[in-house]
Amino acid sequence: MMRTIETTGVVTPEHTITLKLPDDFPEGECHVVVASVAKPTNKVFSWANWPAHDLVMLNPNETFRREDIYGDDDR
Repeated sequence: MMRTIETTGVVTPEHTITLKLPDDFPEGECHVVVASVAKPTNKVFSWANWPAHDLVMLNPNETFRREDIYGDDDR
């Protein structure tokens, strides 16, 4: 039978970690998975930081109407 426990630990400067498991956790070999979680930042996303772009039509004579794109053959 497999039992899974999810907990949080602190990695020391020596890159070690100690976990305290429940008393009813069986002794013996076990499989350990360690996941590094991204640290939250205090930065707030803002569109104001994005650079402005001048947007112009490539050809001002094009209307991009359906008839201009597909023609008049009832497609």
